[in-house]
Amino acid sequence: MAAADYSPIGDYALIGDCHSVALVSLGGSIDWCCLPRFDSGSTFGRLLDHERGGFFEVVPEAGESEPFRDYLEDTLVLRTSWRAEGGEAVVTDCLLGPPGTRRTDERRRILRVVEGTRGTMAFTARISPRFDFGQLHPWIRHQGRNTFGATGGDDGLMAWSDAELEPGDEGDLRARFHVGAGERMRLLVDFVRPEDIDDRDWDQPQPAALDEALDATVRWWHDWTDNLRIEGEAAAGLARSALVLKGLAYASTGAIVAAPTTSLPEGAEGGRTWDYRYSWIRDSALASRSLARLGCEAEADAFRRFVERTAAGQPEDMRIVYGIGGEHRLEEADLDGLEGWRGIGPVRTGNAAVGQIQLDTCGHLVMQSWDWHRRGHAPDDDYWRFLVSLIESVVERWPRPDAGIWEWRGEPRHFVHSKAMCWVALDRGLALAEECMRKAPERRWKSAREEIREAIATDGYDRDRGIFVQAFGHRDLDAALLRLPGMGLLDWQDERMVRTTDAIRAELDWDGLLRRYTVDDGLAGSEGAFLACSFWLVTALANQDRLSEARAAFDRAMAGANGLGLFSEQYDPDAGELLGNFPQTLTHLSHIEAGLALGEHATAEAGAAATSGA
Repeated sequence: MAAADYSPIGDYALIGDCHSVALVSLGGSIDWCCLPRFDSGSTFGRLLDHERGGFFEVVPEAGESEPFRDYLEDTLVLRTSWRAEGGEAVVTDCLLGPPGTRRTDERRRILRVVEGTRGTMAFTARISPRFDFGQLHPWIRHQGRNTFGATGGDDGLMAWSDAELEPGDEGDLRARFHVGAGERMRLLVDFVRPEDIDDRDWDQPQPAALDEALDATVRWWHDWTDNLRIEGEAAAGLARSALVLKGLAYASTGAIVAAPTTSLPEGAEGGRTWDYRYSWIRDSALASRSLARLGCEAEADAFRRFVERTAAGQPEDMRIVYGIGGEHRLEEADLDGLEGWRGIGPVRTGNAAVGQIQLDTCGHLVMQSWDWHRRGHAPDDDYWRFLVSLIESVVERWPRPDAGIWEWRGEPRHFVHSKAMCWVALDRGLALAEECMRKAPERRWKSAREEIREAIATDGYDRDRGIFVQAFGHRDLDAALLRLPGMGLLDWQDERMVRTTDAIRAELDWDGLLRRYTVDDGLAGSEGAFLACSFWLVTALANQDRLSEARAAFDRAMAGANGLGLFSEQYDPDAGELLGNFPQTLTHLSHIEAGLALGEHATAEAGAAATSGA
């Protein structure tokens, strides 16, 4: 298909129920949804193949105007307003909740409600499921009045509407209807197993019950956001990022996915297409920390317990990424038959990073335990034994090269960021041992900690330029270096760090945003600016008391969001387009970090000005 057939990544909105999500295009089509879990095969996958992927659209008939859309305040419930000469209507989209339940059943329900607000408008709807990433066309059967079942393999849907549904010729269901002022039409898609369709026990929904379920979903989201602790000018945007992180947290286990999509490309040349529908320890630990800072203790605790269940054991068996149910096997494979977004492939499932050595992961696990301790909870005996064995593995492995934070697919390197996170593992481990009065080989840990600090200060430092570098033996820069002071390795205003910040800002700049690095990473093709790195720059500048520069960098990074405040992984400043998997956890948590840093230092600056004025 032509590239023009695909909606831009930035045209999509996210709706979700903390088990799965759907991406709704500006034109009113659900083009991505994996049921019943984030990492299931797609049910609607037109995002990755316009012809074969499947979709669920509810759109006004031809000739209507451009839509206006927004979320119901403090929710992941989407409202799209349509206006035409003859009338106006609103389409409300959501995955029904309550989203945060830890149910084990696999029923997921997508509800789309069309309500007239003025005059009369005509709509058409089309439900075109294609199970298992478009590989299976469904068998559609009539199950009752305006009720149909669709099955394929071990997947099934029940579809219902109070408009008249009719089967089409292409393995789909269609409806055409009008809504006048005050009238509602509802369309429901309910994921069920084929055997549940066969026994015909599915209860046909009642319109009033669906309206109440929608209201209950809205109330649940409001109740959740009421507990957020956010103040200042950026509060609304930070709350939206917090909602995204909550929506990407799998309620059944506490795992947080890196993104709900697979294979959205990082550049037009292809090849850089990865499956992010899994839980990376690094990204998830940072996300849970950001949520905890906003008052979301339950989410932080849920991920902590997920990691304890999944990663605890022998350190040599630990992975850097897990399936959202705790799965260890995530073999990467190319999917035949899907062309990819705008024809850019390959389309992949699984992720080969699962087998990489990324030494920074150990630091995130120990830091997570330290943060949990500071909130009043000490590790129990069993987990302390795991932490000791984990930190001992750091003592042994820190001198080795690894794949680093960017999951380098070329030859492993001695990445400075990885070494620094090894230092964090030892430093926080020593602090935990002291404050919790736990036995530990403190002398060995202190010695290793100092060796790492010295190695970074010598081999990870370019004395000619007075800046830190990406890896030992290399002069290249890396935006991940902006995170060094946040680890406690050095002060934000250390002259070496200020020079490193300025060098990164100059050498990795792309129209005000930051690339991750510019060195050849062993992969073909190019990529966009990395939005999380741009927010890391904001945090660094704010902590260096360069507030006017930090505000300007924050505003520039915010321009990388779509109209709903959602961020992708990357952004192409030349084309003005979002790139990569969407929406991305790392970008949204980095947005929260940057916004909080700006707010804290702006408050301190205002307080100092008031004091001096008095």
